[in-house]
Amino acid sequence: MEGLDLKQMSAMVKVIAEEKNLPEETVLDVIQMAIAAAWRKDNGDKEMNVRAVLNTNTGEADVFVERTVVEDEVAYNPATEIPLKEAKKGKKVGDVVEEKHKVTSFGRVAAQTAKQVVIQRLREAERDAVLAMFEDKIGTVVTGTVAHVERNIVRIDLGKTTGIMPRSEQIEGEYYAVGSRIKVYIKGVERDDRGAQLILSRGSADFIEYLFRQEVPEIENGTVEIKGIAREAGKRTKIAVISTIPGVDPVGTFVGGRGVRVQAVMNEIGDREKIDIITWSDNASEYIREALSPAEVSKVEIDGKKAKVFVTEDQQSIAIGRQGQNVRLASKLTGFDLDIELAKAPEKKKKTNVEDSLLSAIEETAEEENV
Repeated sequence: MEGLDLKQMSAMVKVIAEEKNLPEETVLDVIQMAIAAAWRKDNGDKEMNVRAVLNTNTGEADVFVERTVVEDEVAYNPATEIPLKEAKKGKKVGDVVEEKHKVTSFGRVAAQTAKQVVIQRLREAERDAVLAMFEDKIGTVVTGTVAHVERNIVRIDLGKTTGIMPRSEQIEGEYYAVGSRIKVYIKGVERDDRGAQLILSRGSADFIEYLFRQEVPEIENGTVEIKGIAREAGKRTKIAVISTIPGVDPVGTFVGGRGVRVQAVMNEIGDREKIDIITWSDNASEYIREALSPAEVSKVEIDGKKAKVFVTEDQQSIAIGRQGQNVRLASKLTGFDLDIELAKAPEKKKKTNVEDSLLSAIEETAEEENV
């Protein structure tokens, strides 16, 4: 068998499985895919549905070509269909029949195709196995090394595998130097036609929450809770917190003595990003007021999921924030569509007092004397 020794490949199944830390069944499936691909290259059509069965004891292989039974007079594709009159007795239109072929030899090109399939499929299987291990770590933070920086993607080496951090998951303005060690949040595993990919993040709100959980032990014992986070990575984060025990200051708990806890989080994400920690409230009006901090709100009018927020002129720019950032994050945090409006200045009432009366009397007297 030119360029492809099936007996040798059969004997290598167990060795490859141990070397790649893969189940023997997975390795056998890969080799059988390679045999099917090679047979298709030499004997058939790329559209054919071909499967191969390798006997690891004898080193012999058979391939089975699947075709669907169609009516005799219907134009058909011989690669995937067979007319009823050529099918075995008892078969009817719509049935699937298999034709068995003994594998005897492969040409040089087919053998090369098989080898490429083995290499590619084993690599994919190995990657999938590693990713399956990391699926248990989704929602946690790990430390990795920046392996490669592309235009929109940063590749992070995590030791056994490499994950990607897309532009949308990066911190705006943060520089990633190849070889540097960074913490990343494991967001999930994304699968497509090209295989599985580990998605990492530093720009998500979940990353902030995880960092605070490491710094605030009171979250673990239930003394305080995080009720919501709104984030624009690299710019500003708003986090709403509450305490479950009367007398415990939730904001102070998260800030920590001399700000040590919130500073630890900021040291990780960078000083460019500001963090507003506010007290959550089940009173929508009060929650909106807190969310728009540091602006002072005069009045809130709520209509469904929309709210008009009235502020004085000197507080308007603070409430809106640079490029609308403050009101945008407050809206995301509270779930309300917020509209900032100027509060009407109260009308000044005319004051009447003793001095005003005396002044009027003097003016009247002066007019009478002039007359």
